[in-house]
Amino acid sequence: MSIHSTPLDVLIQAIGARVRVPGDSPMPIPGLCFYRREQPATPVVCMVEPSIVLVAQGEKRLWVGGEGYPYDTSRFLVTSLDIPANSEVLTASPEKPCLGLTFKLDLRILAELIAQSEAPPRRERAVLKGVGIGTVTTGMLASFARLVELLDEPEAIPVLAPLVQREIHYRLLQSDQAGRLRQICSVDGQGYRIARAIDWLKLNYHGPLRVDELAARVQMSAATFHHHFRQLTAMSPLQYQKWLRLNEARRLMLNEHQDVSSAAFKVGYESPSQFSREYSRLFGVPPKRDMAALRGKAAVTDLRGSD
Repeated sequence: MSIHSTPLDVLIQAIGARVRVPGDSPMPIPGLCFYRREQPATPVVCMVEPSIVLVAQGEKRLWVGGEGYPYDTSRFLVTSLDIPANSEVLTASPEKPCLGLTFKLDLRILAELIAQSEAPPRRERAVLKGVGIGTVTTGMLASFARLVELLDEPEAIPVLAPLVQREIHYRLLQSDQAGRLRQICSVDGQGYRIARAIDWLKLNYHGPLRVDELAARVQMSAATFHHHFRQLTAMSPLQYQKWLRLNEARRLMLNEHQDVSSAAFKVGYESPSQFSREYSRLFGVPPKRDMAALRGKAAVTDLRGSD
């Protein structure tokens, strides 16, 4: 970082230089991804992993269960669980694109830092949602700027990146979103149990779901499990499973060129017509039309990238 550049300048320059066309670009540092958007866009379906999302330039909004979470250079987005959501670009243009980064959280590092903290564990009176908006601090921006600058020193990444990543987790635990993160790392808490249930669902989404059995698996009553699951994810367990199935089917059709029926059966649907109805409800268009649009969009992006 030069004497005159701010941490935000460092992020804008680094992201703009490395992501020349709209899209998401994973970086050589594990868990770090840059993104670029050049125009406002209506909400698109996405799964947000436990992560922090920073905007270096522009403005975005995440929709979860009908509630919007806007964030920009002064506010960061944090998710403590795998959250099905819709991501919207509010402010962007080709001249001044929306630039930012996502940084995947390591819950083990968070748990270690919480354990090392001298502060007594705070009991949250209510289960917090799995997504929140926090205030960006100078220390947080500076640590991200240091992490991004390591991209210019590839040989230093294995040695120094883990140290800076640990600092970023520490900064988050000093932020106004600390309670949300502590909730997921507390092994005797409801948030931790819901996180375990989500891990199980991600591995077993294609099979039948018996909510009472899943609740018992994470040592909760069915009623408590259902209440806290919806509180954290803005979905019921069955809706969450359906979301996982439909998105995996979309991936199979797009990336592995499977036909509609094959993808439907593979993710656990018994009826292709029911699959098509639910797919249209989630993505706004039937599967075949969606695939045609996505492939057309990918072809345009490929052409732009090869210019």
